[in-house]
Amino acid sequence: MGEAAMRPGQPLFASRGQSLVRTFTPFYFLVEPLDVLSVRGASVIMNCSAQCETPPRIEWKKDGSFLNLVSDDRRQLLPDGSLLINSVVHSKHNKPDEGYYQCVATVDSLGTIVSRTAKLTVAGLPRFTSQPEPTSVYRGGSAVLGCEVTAELAPLLRWERERQALPPEPRLLQLPGGALLLTNASDTDAGLYRCALDTGGAPKYSDEAELKILPGTHCCSRLVLLKPPSSLSRLPGQSALFPCVAAGVPPPLIRWTRNDEELPTDGSGRFQLLPGGVLEIRDVVEADAGTFTCIAESGNDTLEAQAELTVQVPPTFLKRPANIYAHESMDIVFECEVTGKPTPTVKWVKNGDVVIPSDYFKIVKEHNLQVLGLVKSDEGFYQCIAENDVGNAQAGAQLIILDLDVAIPTLPPTSLTSATNDHLAPATAGPLPSAPRDVVATLVSTRFIRLTWRPPASDPQGDNLTYSIFYTKEGINRERVENTSRPGETQVMIQNLMPETVYVFRVVAQNRHGPGESSAPLKVATQPEVQLPGPAPNIRAFSGSPTTVTVTWETPLSGNGDIQNYKLYYMEKGQHTEQDVEVAGLAHTVTGLKKFTEYSFRVVAYNKHGPGVSTHDVVVRTLSDVPSAPPRNLTLEARNSKSILLQWQPPPAGTHSGQITGYKIRYRKASRKSDVTESVAGTQLSQLIEGLERGTEYSFRVAAMTINGTGPATDWVSAETFESDLDESRVPEVPSSLHVRPLVTSIVVSWTPPENQDVVVRGYAIGYGIGSPHAQTIKVDYKQRYYTIENLDPSSHYVITLKAFNNVGEGIPLYESAVTRPHSVPDPSPMMPPVGVQASILSHDTIRITWADNSLPKNQKITDARFYTVRWKTNIPANTKYKTANATTLSYLVTGLKPNTLYEFSVMVTKGRRSSTWSMTAHGTTFELVPTSPPKDVTVVSKEGKPRTIIVNWQPPSEANGKITGYIIYYSTDVNAEIHDWVIEPVVGNRLTHQIQELTLDTPYFFKIQARNSKGMGPMSEAVQFRTPKASGSAGKGSRPLDLGPDYKPPLGGSNSPHGSPTSPLDSNMLLVIIVSVGVITIVIVVIVAVFCTRRTTSHQKKKRAACKSVNGSHKYKGNSKDVKPPDLWIHHERLELKPIDKSPDPNPIMTDTPIPRNSQDITPVDNSMDSNIHQRRNSYRGHESEDSMSTLAGRRGMRPKMMMPFDSQPPQQSVRNTPSTDTMPAASAVPSAELAEPEGPFLPAEEEPQGPPTAHVRPSHPLKSFAVPAVPPAGGPFDPALPSTPLLTQQAPGHPLHAVKTASIGTLGRTRPPMPVVVPSAPEVQETTRMLEDSESSYEPDELTKEMAHLEGLMKDLNAITTA
Repeated sequence: MGEAAMRPGQPLFASRGQSLVRTFTPFYFLVEPLDVLSVRGASVIMNCSAQCETPPRIEWKKDGSFLNLVSDDRRQLLPDGSLLINSVVHSKHNKPDEGYYQCVATVDSLGTIVSRTAKLTVAGLPRFTSQPEPTSVYRGGSAVLGCEVTAELAPLLRWERERQALPPEPRLLQLPGGALLLTNASDTDAGLYRCALDTGGAPKYSDEAELKILPGTHCCSRLVLLKPPSSLSRLPGQSALFPCVAAGVPPPLIRWTRNDEELPTDGSGRFQLLPGGVLEIRDVVEADAGTFTCIAESGNDTLEAQAELTVQVPPTFLKRPANIYAHESMDIVFECEVTGKPTPTVKWVKNGDVVIPSDYFKIVKEHNLQVLGLVKSDEGFYQCIAENDVGNAQAGAQLIILDLDVAIPTLPPTSLTSATNDHLAPATAGPLPSAPRDVVATLVSTRFIRLTWRPPASDPQGDNLTYSIFYTKEGINRERVENTSRPGETQVMIQNLMPETVYVFRVVAQNRHGPGESSAPLKVATQPEVQLPGPAPNIRAFSGSPTTVTVTWETPLSGNGDIQNYKLYYMEKGQHTEQDVEVAGLAHTVTGLKKFTEYSFRVVAYNKHGPGVSTHDVVVRTLSDVPSAPPRNLTLEARNSKSILLQWQPPPAGTHSGQITGYKIRYRKASRKSDVTESVAGTQLSQLIEGLERGTEYSFRVAAMTINGTGPATDWVSAETFESDLDESRVPEVPSSLHVRPLVTSIVVSWTPPENQDVVVRGYAIGYGIGSPHAQTIKVDYKQRYYTIENLDPSSHYVITLKAFNNVGEGIPLYESAVTRPHSVPDPSPMMPPVGVQASILSHDTIRITWADNSLPKNQKITDARFYTVRWKTNIPANTKYKTANATTLSYLVTGLKPNTLYEFSVMVTKGRRSSTWSMTAHGTTFELVPTSPPKDVTVVSKEGKPRTIIVNWQPPSEANGKITGYIIYYSTDVNAEIHDWVIEPVVGNRLTHQIQELTLDTPYFFKIQARNSKGMGPMSEAVQFRTPKASGSAGKGSRPLDLGPDYKPPLGGSNSPHGSPTSPLDSNMLLVIIVSVGVITIVIVVIVAVFCTRRTTSHQKKKRAACKSVNGSHKYKGNSKDVKPPDLWIHHERLELKPIDKSPDPNPIMTDTPIPRNSQDITPVDNSMDSNIHQRRNSYRGHESEDSMSTLAGRRGMRPKMMMPFDSQPPQQSVRNTPSTDTMPAASAVPSAELAEPEGPFLPAEEEPQGPPTAHVRPSHPLKSFAVPAVPPAGGPFDPALPSTPLLTQQAPGHPLHAVKTASIGTLGRTRPPMPVVVPSAPEVQETTRMLEDSESSYEPDELTKEMAHLEGLMKDLNAITTA
């Protein structure tokens, strides 16, 4: 009945302050008017009753206008508020009473509410839309007498027979439209029938129609539908009748379905089948809506008829509006949710007047009413009125606006918007804040404004203040309010404003006592909104060809500014990437599209502000075309002597270019290429070509077709028909073999066909089962030769049979049995990888890998059949190739590795079918090895501007096998000379270039280089030849003279001085005599002192090394042409030989001259401490090189750099000549003190070789010859340091030959006399001289001194001969 605007029994709210809060007043309808159907002249009452504390005033509206009931004599207001209409007036041209009525209740000081709208329908003038017609029916049959009236008159219609009212009888049923259904006709039903309309006053009758009853039944009359069902619309709770009257012999059976589901019509539910096939639905619900189908069946005849049932639902409320308290300037929302079918429309009424949406009254979320910026006049009753085609309903709520000093009582949170439901705590007495200061708009946009301000002067901190921002359009007195979100915040964003509009803002601060003063109003205008174009209307797309689509559109209706251009976007259906093209006009044709493919198109218009709104997508498919590719996988199969089966696949996707409508087959005999036959197949993918000649080869090709034509054909494929047809008059013979292979849950069966190939085999039948082959049977194609029987039981005995079959029957079976394998239970525990993998380096190419296996017992003893796999590779990121090897123990020796290379190793263990993962890796670097290849790319060039200086360049050896620590350059003018006769130049470190100075001009030189690392010297490079440039004139200042021959005698005249010196011949001779005399005297003194010192020599001092280098000048002469450079002078004596001079008592000298061992007794092994110290110093050297690291010949002649060799090193083998001889050993050269003070030249480390004593190369005074200290091979017995020194001239035993070494001098090149150097007149330092004397003294026995003195006498004679000459 009535819908309450405010339910009674609402509590009264009082504020926690002093004043009471006004309460909501119950004001609602007890009774609301309902829809009424009336007839002309009748009286109608529209009921209405309202409830309120103050009796309301009731008024009525008709069609939205108030009725003046005071002066109306036919319509009057009853005391309870109902409306009485006497004698309804209704005519064709005058219908004053028909319409929509609404009851309006008003309480003057409170407000107004309106009721639902009720419809008064007046039945029209009695009129029949169809009249009954004479009908005949067989006895027991059904008949329908038509009498149709309008829907509103249908309830007023009744039937008469022979002008008497029809008695109520189940066989007689009045249908919804008014027609009469008569079932199971009998003779008593015959007569005259008419229908009558009772609309008040005299009834109106239709024409009369006679119903005849025919005797007996006709043999078989055709099935017809006398009254098919018609669609209905019903409300929930009403009933619905669907007629389905059928006639025919035999009598038809009627059944019903709804939405293709059979309906139960046994009468137990709401669906009932009435006589005559009428379906009655009682108490219709919304779920009953759908399509009802009546099916009439008579003999072999069936007829169907359908009708729709529509269930309409009047509006009902899911959520009613709630009463709301609010303050002025707040925003509120009345919520209202409704449902119904059709979907109801909602309108809002305030105090009886319809609310028209505006800027401040908005319908949000379809049905809710939002009121913005409340003012006092907004108080009252708000009603939500929902309406659809079948009814309407209303529900209301009251809005009360409280004073600002009255707190809002707690209500459901939906009553206020989020912007205004904060800071509503009750106020207490106390000082209020002053006005906020400096209110400014810091950001102004088209639809929002940001305001900022400073706290009031009364509370400069403002931490506990909240703020309300009131704003309104200029000229409008309705203010809205926005509150800050947290205390102390001094900015707010006001949103949802209108563009290009002036707003007035003011800010009010509020503390716990209440709101304070308002700030001065601030006017701000929002910015104008940029007008972008709207969507282009009437976009259309059509395909003009298989690859083009034309798109057209019209100019957008909206948009500020002229359209500059358009952008057309298109995309293939199913793809995700759009393409676009710029267009100036209103149409564009897109080309290059795929054939018969769907594309979507849309258009965006651009003006000066940018892109506008896009149109909706239009989809169009390009036109079809002939296929662009032939069919795939054409195969031929000769079926018999007259037919071949063709099979193929469609063309690839994307090449169909349309719907494939069929395939065209062309074939010909292979021998007659011009005679082609065509055959058109459907869309199937195979075709049997029959009627061919036997034993003939045919070629076939297939092409796909669309409605546009035929596409490209396949290549010709050939097949040959059989020579004779196979026999199918008997069953096939037994297959020639059958093999089975059992697995755990399957058996693989393979076979070969029967040996007799003349009988047709259509396929094979496989039978199998446990113990019997007849449990299951599978048939396979005749071409198949194997089959896998799946889903078998493990460990089961299966019997399998195989039979070939054709159309006659199955042949003789072949039997086989098999036992499936048992289930293998995998070991649940995975193998653990080996641990503790270690790499022990054994040599330059061998590393031992060891590991432990945690899955073994503690003793690590392997008792099972496990094995280990070792893998290794070089530790280079680019190298991913492993080498592997298997081992059955816990170690493995990896050989064949590269020297000085880092390898990584890992191990895995395998046991049976299980393997572990790879272990953690171990790393190891192989030891270094001597270089196994020579330096590469040796080149020699002349230095520009210095023709006697050359530069040697080279590249490191490709197989260095370690870090290169130095190079040795060998050079000679004789490429065939022994290598120890070549001059050597050491190069320290890994430098790849070296300069050699003071060479002879216009002379061919040969150069070789060998590299060395910590392990020793590598092979030499091939000899490289270089000829020095020719002389460009006489030798100038400081230039060295040309190298002279070995037999050259200096001229007596001074004009040909070897150095071009300006001194006279007499000066030269005198200088020479002085130099030689001083040298001889020095040697004599040294020899005498040495004889005495030898006596005191200890066995440890005998082991020391002595110098073997000859020097005769200081480096101060180097490059100085003004000083006279004395010539090198070697004086040979056949019988003179010096013992080795031990120059340093230090057991581990850094600078050690190379000793010249005489025999095996002179060599003593080095103790360990000395050995370790030498190792530490191996890669260091004492002394310095010249500025640009070059070795000049003048320097070599003036001062010889000592070659420093560790005790445990050995020189290149090329320097030793193991020639058996009993000749004397070369003497060591005495070294002047200058050499100790400032040595020059690099220290060249050598490789360790414990077997032999150390030796060293030294530079000779001649640029092309050298002498070398020989290596003494290891003696047969151990070294005995206690043995006495043996004189050098003692005859050796034949089994121990001495090693003779070639030496050379200027005067005696090629002879083998031991040389003796002449020492320059530069006295040694005191300490050094004493040491030399001591060593010399201790080196000679008394009988040896006699021999040495004889030698000295010969030496003096030679000196005199030179001086007199």
